Amino acid sequence: MSDSSDIQANIDRTRAELAATLNELEDKLNVPKQLGIAGHRAKSSFDRDKTPWLAAAGAGALAVAGVVVAVVKRR
Repeated sequence: MSDSSDIQANIDRTRAELAATLNELEDKLNVPKQLGIAGHRAKSSFDRDKTPWLAAAGAGALAVAGVVVAVVKRR
């Protein structure tokens, strides 16, 4: 009898682990949910310290300006 209950307990445990794994995969593949999480993290990061965000924006603006200047000089 104990072998049967051990087997059933193992089956139940395996089912629970499989269900947890499938739930994790579903969460990872849910693009809108992941975008919401990423947006929340970015907003929290910006609220904590704006300096890296402003530096990245400045670098991006310089890159765009460099491309514009290169295009204008070619003409």
